[in-house]
Amino acid sequence: MRLKLDENLDRTAVAIFEAGGHDAQTVRGQGMAGASDRELISACQSEGRCLITLDLDFGHPLLFDPMEYPGIAVIRLPARPSREDILDACHTLVCAFEGANIAGKLWIVQRGRIREYQGGDQS
Repeated sequence: MRLKLDENLDRTAVAIFEAGGHDAQTVRGQGMAGASDRELISACQSEGRCLITLDLDFGHPLLFDPMEYPGIAVIRLPARPSREDILDACHTLVCAFEGANIAGKLWIVQRGRIREYQGGDQS
């Protein structure tokens, strides 16, 4: 899977995804640090990359309709997160990618679990 890790995720997170067999690029590594949310999600769309971020704004499907993108994974952390909390969430995502397709979906990742929002017509 092709992934873009937001600037709040470091090389250790990249290594976790690459060890899981994924093509992981970082916002910083692509010279996009400080880009607006719209610029970032547009780059993900044009590159065919799922966005992995800690930015909770991407968890609002009315702002960023997951159906329009290759996938959005928002990592939600405790109030005082440790580095281990972030790395655990990355491992949770790697495991989830093995059994599910995130394309067109919003995943909210918390320690050891993922909630999925699919959007679209729910009738």
